[in-house]
Amino acid sequence: MALGEHHYSVTVAWTGNRGTGTSGYRAYSRDHDIALPGLPVLPGSSDPAFRGDKGRYNPEQLLLAALSQCHMLSYLHVAVNHGVVVTAYTDEAEGTMRLNRDGSGEFTEVVLRPRVELADESQRELADSLHDEAHHLCFIARSVNFPVRNVPVAQ
Repeated sequence: MALGEHHYSVTVAWTGNRGTGTSGYRAYSRDHDIALPGLPVLPGSSDPAFRGDKGRYNPEQLLLAALSQCHMLSYLHVAVNHGVVVTAYTDEAEGTMRLNRDGSGEFTEVVLRPRVELADESQRELADSLHDEAHHLCFIARSVNFPVRNVPVAQ
């Protein structure tokens, strides 16, 4: 049962026209700006493997970041509901993307490695078990068609 809808908007504007547009594969930059109302512009590009600028965010990184952020926020919510006091949280997430012969590609897996610090270490077993509940609540993980695994890192 849905409790309502939330709508989001973003403007992506290509800034990579070097004067001849897409006249050739090497003739244009993959640079673009990602703008959201009231927030700083995020500089985007493609992955450097696809002629992108390594100093800008690429879509693959942003997808991985969205999954990691969503899990963390869901986990913090679940921790509160279970009386677990989290004092620090970090995640060293990794994603695997497969390229296909036709030039397409897709993510095949993401592994999140959350490291959670607790006010009361005696709650470690409960705290580690909450990742499963958080995963099922995460809006982004529920929206992708590849596995998102959670491998909590021991302190």
